[in-house]
Amino acid sequence: MPDSVPGPVLSPVLEVTDLRVSVGDHLVAVHDVSFSIGRGESVGLVGESGSGKTLTCRSVLGLLPATGEVDHGRIVLGGTELTGATRRTWNEVRGTRLGAVFQDSASYLNPSLTVGHQLAEQLRVKRGLSRADAHRRAVELFTEVGLHDPEGVFHRYPHELSGGMQQRVLIAISVSCEPELLIADEATTALDVVIQAEILDLLGRLRETHGLALLLVTHDLAVVAETCERILVMYAGEIVESGTTEEVLARPRHPYTQALMGVATIGTWERRALEVIPGQPPSVGEDMPGCRFAPRCRFATSACTSGPVPLADLGGGRAARCARLDALEGALA
Repeated sequence: MPDSVPGPVLSPVLEVTDLRVSVGDHLVAVHDVSFSIGRGESVGLVGESGSGKTLTCRSVLGLLPATGEVDHGRIVLGGTELTGATRRTWNEVRGTRLGAVFQDSASYLNPSLTVGHQLAEQLRVKRGLSRADAHRRAVELFTEVGLHDPEGVFHRYPHELSGGMQQRVLIAISVSCEPELLIADEATTALDVVIQAEILDLLGRLRETHGLALLLVTHDLAVVAETCERILVMYAGEIVESGTTEEVLARPRHPYTQALMGVATIGTWERRALEVIPGQPPSVGEDMPGCRFAPRCRFATSACTSGPVPLADLGGGRAARCARLDALEGALA
């Protein structure tokens, strides 16, 4: 029986089943990942750099690098099968039903065109609006995402805007066709804390007003705590824990989740010694007989490396992948 993260009560807008992604010379980087996201739900996908978060999301977007490939599994968006989809299907889905915002917004904006032209062009191509209607709707969207002087911004080039303004423009473009799902991949990482808070608040308001589902990809548990209803924790290409954000952060059931919380500052600005997770994640494609976190885990025993460790359904929407779940219950809080 394949591993499966307990799904949402809401009707699913995205269903990912047994997703396996390889890179380079058939090195498996994402190992049979399964999860779903309900309509209007906000889900955080967290983990260290290299944990497989971005590859998972780029698989959903059909934007894997040239060396990447989906080897196995299914990706279904609102009933539309995206696994092995044609270029025509991807062109119909991306920008309309599926939106995305990435870390370096400037890289996704054409430097030779005004930002208003780029948004209006999206509306004309994807929504069939006239030039005048596209201009009017673009200004409305710039207003909605909190850009001051939206008409003036319409006529500016990307280099004339700050990083925070560029990110707001990219969000406006991403939600312009009212997608079912918005993927925000480290969308606030390069911004200062004030702008970051404003962008997260904006994403929350857009989710409520547009009813879109949000998949927030980050390494920062504090961001997830403020933004997401549910959390998926990834390590070395596997989901190791999932559940409601409140429950997972209050009572983690996997040692890796506890370790992540030890290096995060959630709900407090108190000064404390910087903590680190000792050791390094396994290399991409490295074959390991048991728990992939075992070499870095202070609770590891021989039971952790003697064979595959399944993702256990703990009930109530909780799941965790640990060979010592019963023994460690209460020890990780």
